[in-house]
Amino acid sequence: MTSESLIIIGSGPAGLTAGIYAARAGLSPLVIEGMQSGGQLTETAEVENFPGFAEAVSGLDLMTSMHVQAEKAGVRFAMDAIVSVDFSGPVRRLVGMADVYEARCVIIATGATPRWTGLPGEDTYRYHGISSCAVCDGNFHKGKDVAVIGGGDTALADAIHLAKICRSVTLIHRRDSFRGTKVLLDRVLAASNVKVLTNTQVLSFDGDGKRLESIKLSNGETLSVSGAFVAIGHIPQTDFLKGSIDLDDEGYVRTDGVATNVPGVFVAGDCANPIYKQAVVAASTGAQAAQEAQHYLQGDSMSG
Repeated sequence: MTSESLIIIGSGPAGLTAGIYAARAGLSPLVIEGMQSGGQLTETAEVENFPGFAEAVSGLDLMTSMHVQAEKAGVRFAMDAIVSVDFSGPVRRLVGMADVYEARCVIIATGATPRWTGLPGEDTYRYHGISSCAVCDGNFHKGKDVAVIGGGDTALADAIHLAKICRSVTLIHRRDSFRGTKVLLDRVLAASNVKVLTNTQVLSFDGDGKRLESIKLSNGETLSVSGAFVAIGHIPQTDFLKGSIDLDDEGYVRTDGVATNVPGVFVAGDCANPIYKQAVVAASTGAQAAQEAQHYLQGDSMSG
């Protein structure tokens, strides 16, 4: 069993920023990295809106640099994934797949993962033509016809990325307007090989039993594609917290700033934010959570 003053769960922008601030405050934090070191941002080809970079930087490069910075600041890391917690006592207990941890203070920064459609054929062709990561899998469809499903920033960015490498991209959105930002939508509409279908839903994914070949649409069309990229939102990675902390109906952690309903347990990043899925927002809440953790531990040590 590992005993710590501060444990940070998650190694994306929120978790690493929290670690950097906490380490600089002398808290010697332990970051439990989870199943994907660096979080979802490592799958992003180009990040153009993170302050400090005049040119686009890859998500992997950004997170690698942040990881190195955290190590230099004194952050320690554990490759593990937390599966359950007990926040009932003054010492918080975290059960991982590889070890058990105890800490007086915890920052939750576990992020959120892509949401799937649940439509017929999706399970059959997932990773056999259906993907949630255009950056990861787009090159498999170079020079071919693909579809993107969704209407937010992720769907728009995926369509832009795929338009550079695929013969054609069909963007399918069930509503008549897009939730994504105007600058991304303008780029999509300007791309000559991107077709936009609004007020249209996917009915099923079809193929030969081995690979995706087509998509049935609610407008009566059958779209022949080699790949389909699902970009319809995210699911907060908070199942392990159920019963131990207040969550909303969608599973996001309920917060007051970065504080949770459990004293000494704070939250940062996408697992508490259903709206602003941006690296800079996650990083800012990581900094806030680390400072709140510092105040809590200082008060805890003075009272103890």
